[in-house]
Formats: sequence, C-alpha cells, structure tokens
Amino acid sequence: MLTQDQFHFKHNIQTRFRDLDAFNHVNNAVFLSYFEDARKTFFERWSINLEEKSLIVASVKIDYHQQLIHPSKLIVGQKISRLGTKSFDVLSVLFCNDTQISIATSTIVCYNFLQQATVPLFEEIKKDYNI
Repeated sequence: MLTQDQFHFKHNIQTRFRDLDAFNHVNNAVFLSYFEDARKTFFERWSINLEEKSLIVASVKIDYHQQLIHPSKLIVGQKISRLGTKSFDVLSVLFCNDTQISIATSTIVCYNFLQQATVPLFEEIKKDYNI
C-alpha cells in the first residue's frame, strides 16, 4: 500500500452531497472527477496552454479499494510514474484519513494543437519525474 508520504504533490478535496448514489456512499464515477481536479492543479505548474504546449488524456485506469462516505476530507497524492518519448503516466492515489481509497493511472500525451500532432515530452515533465 502507498502512503501520503510517498507523494510530493498533494491536492485537497472535500466530498459533496451531490457525489452520493442510491447506496448513500460516493459513487465510483465521481472518483474520476476527483482525479481530474487534482491532475489539473498538478499540470498548472508546467504552463500548459491550448495551442503549442498542451496535454491530452489518452487513458485512465481506476482501481477501487474502499467505499467512501460523505462528508469526507480527501487528499490526492500524485507523481509521474513513467516517461515515454511523447507520453507519460501520472499515478494518483486518493486518501481519506491516511487510508488508501482508490488508485488511478492516467496516460497523458504531449500535443501541439497548432500542428495537430504529438510532440516530444516537455522538459518540465522530465524534471518532475525525479521528484
């Protein structure tokens, strides 16, 4: 099991009443929203834009380990777990009270919308791999 101490980048989230499903726990589809919110904050540090320096989500895999109830204060720990030539993976772990609730691996592709083409990995991403 991973712990919060293994992540340099952390994002705080609080569950919302609207996240609940008929079973009165946080719906598993909402977990993707939590991971997306954290990933957006994680990417802001790289000065990504919607033109020549952009990122596209190619794949997201989520494993669920525990139920989540509302209200809960959550922490998403994130780090780059793999580097390719034009893509990389972000490992994200959702924690509640130091308990690992869910794990996601997102494959992200570096993209230039002006050229409509994938591009080599941005240097900022390579630097964050070692953190």
